[in-house]
Amino acid sequence: MEDSQTSGSIQVVVVPELRAMLERQVEAFTKMYPDARFTLRVGSSREAVSDLLSQRADLAVVARELEPEERTVPVEGGMEIEGYRFARDGICIVVHPSNPLESVSVDDLHRIYSDLLHDWSELHVRAGAIEPVVQEPNGDLMMAFCQRVLGGASPTAPAYRASSDSAVIERVRRTPGAIGMVSMASSQEGVRRLRVSALRGLPDWNADAEKVYKGEYPLVRNYNMYLRTKGPMLSGGLITFVSTRDGQKLVYEAGAVPMTVPVRFARRSPMLGSH
Repeated sequence: MEDSQTSGSIQVVVVPELRAMLERQVEAFTKMYPDARFTLRVGSSREAVSDLLSQRADLAVVARELEPEERTVPVEGGMEIEGYRFARDGICIVVHPSNPLESVSVDDLHRIYSDLLHDWSELHVRAGAIEPVVQEPNGDLMMAFCQRVLGGASPTAPAYRASSDSAVIERVRRTPGAIGMVSMASSQEGVRRLRVSALRGLPDWNADAEKVYKGEYPLVRNYNMYLRTKGPMLSGGLITFVSTRDGQKLVYEAGAVPMTVPVRFARRSPMLGSH
């Protein structure tokens, strides 16, 4: 089968949280171009990038940027990798509904997850032990959280480890002192989302689509597609489709924020608050 932007066969490795979104993109693409064949495999972002570099995959779809060491490998091997940002997500901080706290700063989160802040009274709400919840350390959301909040370090506070967004929600919903992090796209029924400020004293923001799109919300991460520049042309064809209005509509329907087409946001009344 001829290799072109609309035909051929490629291997794609996608992280678990983006699998459903990518499957819808591939389904829409192949309806238009039936000569295109995609084999999807689910793996961690490290596996996706490793397989791309070793030519076991033609496209890596991940929810983070490349790590410094991942950038040096293709350079040393004479290989050229290109990345395309196609969506953005907000990392939401959630607490139990009974917790009266309204907002938190990135520094507060740093202190909580660095085992330096232990009681809710230190944040000027009622006393009670803070019970941090984390996600799997090699997951893209946790890696992005550690980069934004802990400068790339791992949490040192004793914490409950949850395997997914839904597991975080379940733990926080059942634990009055808990605090955790989830994707903006996740169902957050039974918990309450906090506003987040970059520093104490600065404006705090809700993790809504407009603030995430503009980068005003402090805890954002990007969804990226990486390919080898000398790899199959079909990889670029899928990226082109995902970047179109039709592809970005599927991004939006999956709960992420489109990044490759102009986006307009309905303005709320000032009476409802600007943040």
